[in-house]
Amino acid sequence: MKTRCMQMGLVLAVVLGAFQVHAADVAATPETYRALLGTLVAGDTLQLAAGHYPRLNIAGLNGTADAWITISGPTSGAPAVVDADACCNTVEISNSSYVAVEHVTIDGQDIDGAFAISAKDGARNRVHNIRIEGCEIINHHGSQQHNGISTKTPTWGWIVRGNRILNAGTGMYFGNSDGTFPFIGGLIENNLVENSIGYSMQIKWQLPRPDVQGMPTTPSTTIIRNNVFIKNDQPSPDGDRPNVLVGGFPQTGPGSQDRYEIYGNLFLNNPREALLQASGRVSVHDNVFVGAPTTPAILLRDHDLPLRQAWVYNNTIYGTPTGIAFGSAAPQGGAVVGNLIFAATPIQGHVTQRDNITDTVANAALYVKAPSTTAGAMDFYPLAGKATGTAIDLSAFDGDTDVGIDFNGRNKGTFTFRGAYAGEGTNPGWPLNNTIKGLAADEDDGDAGPDDGDGDAGPDDNNDGADAGSDGADAGSDDTAGADDDAAAGASDPGCSLTATGTAAGSWCGLSFAAGLALANRRRRRERAIASGRR
Repeated sequence: MKTRCMQMGLVLAVVLGAFQVHAADVAATPETYRALLGTLVAGDTLQLAAGHYPRLNIAGLNGTADAWITISGPTSGAPAVVDADACCNTVEISNSSYVAVEHVTIDGQDIDGAFAISAKDGARNRVHNIRIEGCEIINHHGSQQHNGISTKTPTWGWIVRGNRILNAGTGMYFGNSDGTFPFIGGLIENNLVENSIGYSMQIKWQLPRPDVQGMPTTPSTTIIRNNVFIKNDQPSPDGDRPNVLVGGFPQTGPGSQDRYEIYGNLFLNNPREALLQASGRVSVHDNVFVGAPTTPAILLRDHDLPLRQAWVYNNTIYGTPTGIAFGSAAPQGGAVVGNLIFAATPIQGHVTQRDNITDTVANAALYVKAPSTTAGAMDFYPLAGKATGTAIDLSAFDGDTDVGIDFNGRNKGTFTFRGAYAGEGTNPGWPLNNTIKGLAADEDDGDAGPDDGDGDAGPDDNNDGADAGSDGADAGSDDTAGADDDAAAGASDPGCSLTATGTAAGSWCGLSFAAGLALANRRRRRERAIASGRR
């Protein structure tokens, strides 16, 4: 019996050891963190104490799909603040993978040219599977070229989740203006990007893919969901920009079948540009678009590369002269289905359209509770019996993630509702305002984040016409072919370094064999899903 118990204990130690890897929690202060960064290995979490830190350089830190490296500030109370310096980007990432940065405040102090988070230097820099979560990026308002998050290197598998990016020049800028350095298979969710001078977010068009070890070659999808993209009326000295712009993919070869899925987002206010502009291959569904008084809310057109496929369904649109504009044909399929649109010209361009409800802006109050362009006052939840019709056939879009989930993360039921909400009466979901969009609790791990595909009411994290409002002809420096927006950012500082993990590496103490194995398996599933692009 004693021998048998010893054998079982050895098996237990081997199994837990295989899952645990290293998994150390390392406490750090502004005085000690630099010495500790270089000691981190896969599975470690560097816990930053509250305080002010000099800029951080994440260099040569590589976790694994099963054991990320994490750097985390406090989740409550006084924050860990990383302060900008005029010489360099505040957080620079190079030659690193499976690294996460959590719960850190990055203060740009309005020093123009110092980006908050950056991965650059092109082919010399191999960066992938990076997660930025629960961070606050503030005071990057020095100019329109002052970016919150920027990538200028070929990269894939980024997760940008639950961050607040306030008053930046450009909120997020992925890829390069000349089509090099593709951004592939990203997940951008539950962020608040408010009052950027230029874009809230842009993902640039892509030339044929470079040959980079490990880069995905099979079709990938970048998911942009449950974000809040708000602009104000301030001038844009380098040229007006949409709230969000996504560019096209390579015409042939790897990447040619990639797609964007854009759903569950609130796009609010743009005085001189579209709320969303897209080319390439894109699906846009179950979003709320409000306040583009001079341009279409959604503009789908050739821009650097052609528009090839565009599916636009179950969106609510208000406060714009034109709701949805196709400035170019979509040869692989264009469709406008089941939307609720309040605009003088609801749909513009040659495109298949059916099952939409359209009316003027003035008549919106006949259909929804409180039409408005003011965050916090607006409520576009349908009045009883006013936004319904016969069942909508959405089978053509079955390949989309969460095709059956509405803006609130609720099941669409019999698919009879038009617009972003599948319901009527009193809105049971998140009120439209300038906060991070709230969703159902994550039943998988008990946190309040987005659902991980575990069957609850929240969104599923499984990823099984020419118009003068376009920015195609602008002279802004970040759209000039060959221009590098990082020119003023300087070289990275080799003396500092930062990391973070996809899942906090907790202690195994006190766990039974079954509990430990279950926890390990769950973490492995989650990180593998992230690494493979399914989340």
